[in-house]
Amino acid sequence: MGERYVLDLREVDETQVAVVGGKGAQLGGLSRIDGISVPGGFCVTTDAFRRVMEGVPSTDELLDRLSRSDPDDRQAIRMLSARIREAIEGAVVPDDLAVAITGALAELGEDAACAVRSSATAEDLPTASFAGQQDTYLNVVGTAAILRHVSRCWASLFTERAVIYRQRNGIDHRTVHMAVVVQRMVLPDASGILFTADPVTGNRKVATVDAGFGLGEALVSGLVNPDVYKVRDDEIVARTIAAKQRAVHALPAGGTREVTVDSQRQEQPALTDAQVVRLVRLGRRIEAHFGRPQDIEWCLADDGFQIVQSRPITTLFPVPESGDQENHVYVSVGHGQMMTDPMKPLGHSMWRLTAMVPMHEAGGRLFVDVTRRLAAPTSRAGLLDVLGKGDPLIRDALETVLDRDGFVPSLPDAGPGGPPAGGPPAPLETDPVVVTRLIERSETSVAALEGDIRTKTGPALFDFLMEAFEEHKRVLSDPLSIQAIMAGMEATWWLNDKLLDWLGEKNAADTLTLSAPGNITSEMGLALLDVADVIRPHPELVTFLQGVEDDGFLDELAKLPGGAEARDAIEAYLDRYGMRCVGEIDITRPRWRERPTTLVPVILDNVRNFEPGAAERRFEQGRRRAQEKERDVLSRLRALPDGDLKADEAKRMIDRVRTFIGYREYPKYGIISRYFIYKRALLAEAERLVRAGVLPEVEDVFHLTFQEFHDAVRSNRVDDRLVRQRKEAFRSYHALTPPRVLTSEGDALTGAYRRDDVPAGALVGLPVSAGTVEGRARVVLDMADADLEAGDILVTAFTDPSWSPLFVGIAGLVTEVGGLMTHGAVIAREYGLPAVVGVEQATRLIRDGQRIRVHGTDGYVEILP
Repeated sequence: MGERYVLDLREVDETQVAVVGGKGAQLGGLSRIDGISVPGGFCVTTDAFRRVMEGVPSTDELLDRLSRSDPDDRQAIRMLSARIREAIEGAVVPDDLAVAITGALAELGEDAACAVRSSATAEDLPTASFAGQQDTYLNVVGTAAILRHVSRCWASLFTERAVIYRQRNGIDHRTVHMAVVVQRMVLPDASGILFTADPVTGNRKVATVDAGFGLGEALVSGLVNPDVYKVRDDEIVARTIAAKQRAVHALPAGGTREVTVDSQRQEQPALTDAQVVRLVRLGRRIEAHFGRPQDIEWCLADDGFQIVQSRPITTLFPVPESGDQENHVYVSVGHGQMMTDPMKPLGHSMWRLTAMVPMHEAGGRLFVDVTRRLAAPTSRAGLLDVLGKGDPLIRDALETVLDRDGFVPSLPDAGPGGPPAGGPPAPLETDPVVVTRLIERSETSVAALEGDIRTKTGPALFDFLMEAFEEHKRVLSDPLSIQAIMAGMEATWWLNDKLLDWLGEKNAADTLTLSAPGNITSEMGLALLDVADVIRPHPELVTFLQGVEDDGFLDELAKLPGGAEARDAIEAYLDRYGMRCVGEIDITRPRWRERPTTLVPVILDNVRNFEPGAAERRFEQGRRRAQEKERDVLSRLRALPDGDLKADEAKRMIDRVRTFIGYREYPKYGIISRYFIYKRALLAEAERLVRAGVLPEVEDVFHLTFQEFHDAVRSNRVDDRLVRQRKEAFRSYHALTPPRVLTSEGDALTGAYRRDDVPAGALVGLPVSAGTVEGRARVVLDMADADLEAGDILVTAFTDPSWSPLFVGIAGLVTEVGGLMTHGAVIAREYGLPAVVGVEQATRLIRDGQRIRVHGTDGYVEILP
């Protein structure tokens, strides 16, 4: 019976987390790698932990109380977890268990000094690093002391920090068990940490070694600054030797103590160069075994390296698969699409199938490989210009990569391919009919899709969709549509450049585009004000909506006085805009039509913060301001030398920008309209799979790619294990911040603003909508949680079109992601909101409720005292 309580390290491997915990499983795996030395030892298994817990009945009721407690009630958690720890430490270890541990100790040598280390079953998973949550005891000598420390390790599962971590991450306390690793103590000359990838830049080819004298505790606890080496291809490329004044040493009778290092030795390196290179080679072997970059704790004794811990580096952003050994440079799609959250597999696979350029997935995000375009001089200049106009940080990050000698190959420009067939496109007239026609074409195509898809089911639906995706791409790449978008953007740039040059005015186009006609996204925000007008006169409706929790509320609403009109108004809104939602490029995200409760808080804000008729007044006000600005600009231009010529040119461009800038938002609306039609058909297929018992729930198909979903419908089989792994991976991707630019070596680059015209302490960003405003910052990460008062400034990670209903009620906008022509910027300009986008970490650096000043003309944000 006793064997299950103790296992020798050499008997376990990384598959046995449930038996020996994360650390024990990793150490077992390490001890099996050829050429890697791990100090000998054994694991006290989770069976032993369960056996001990059964003997302490009082913990049951304490655990119940703990799981019911509020994660923010530190006092209650501190008290309950302390009582659970006392109960476990005070429990008598059953005889057969004590015999098993004592027997294993005898094999290590009765008086061997040992390290006793906790190893929880939820620790060091690839998806959640619990590092440092539980305890390690060094240099424990004698059987009684070791048994006492094993009990302490069991109890450390309930340290206050570990308990709060589990509660915050929704992990049930009863599902986590504690094993304990007991290993022969190494008394090292030097020790430290090896990262097989650079933990700061993410580069997978650069290993980092931290080294100090004595035991590694001095480094881990921050007692000394270590020597730091960077190694690439067996060569030390950087080194810093620190003055190491203290070290931690083991005491003969047990325990450790801090000592002062001899002054002659302090400046000496803890390792020789040859040892550093040898250590990194061992690290590469360990990395190859586990299949991902590792964070490794090592000791050096008698010129031999012993490995005492290895865990995955969980903070690195994954690198897209390229299938070759060449260098690649990838640009984030999410930063251009205003959606940097991870996407589920069905979401990113469908975006790839309907996108105009090939894309690569990593960490649940999409990237475009721009290596070839960076390699040739002309295409490089064009790419940097276009990306720089959209997001200067992407341009800066790409220039950083280009500055590295030889990372991007140099290729000649593609040869002159002759003029395209049919000559260059005819220049586009400034004519609103062009836009009307484009919108009609799109609506006809969407209506045809809706009609044709109705009869398609099973594998035939997937074949039909593959054809529909081709039509989708054809509509997107319609040359006339692209010309119309470019016409609006080029007119904006022309006006900003020329009016700065001629009149010294920054961002003049911002005022000139206020209330531009035909912008589907800004109309969507104003239309929700009209919905509020229908509800405002009926207090009963307002009260009812304040209590709404269920998406079926519209039928209930209709039973109240005034409710039928209110329902019709909301229904009409959903008919036009119900395909939208936050993160809408991911087809798996719930649409407003599927979850109309999302709109309720925004409708209620509108009822509270606005007077009747606000939508029309807002639009009219903007139009008048734009007209006044136009008159002002033209009269000032006429007073200049060549003034009439300048004024005529400017007038032409003002008309052009007002004709075309609104259309900028339409193609995305068309895409998302098509997406909702695809989604409804796919959900009907998923429901069939659920009825056939192939899937437990409809939304499981979101974790399959489009192709895998197709296969499942054909074969009526789904691999449950795959779906589980994908769910777990998707959860882990939320912890990763996607970089703007990523290289095939793993370098994650964010770029920097190189500006010296900003006050000290201000947060720098990109000015996208002119004006200055100060007010209360509302940091909102989920639109459904927005609770805005008039005059508030919205601070968020990114805004896509679904956020525009909030824009009507705020005074300014700050986002972490965005460029001059992204949706948030276009709508902010149309509504006349001062806005600064691309402010790195804005939602962390600005606290909710702080007063801030947004400088929308100069592109920075001040936090006010």
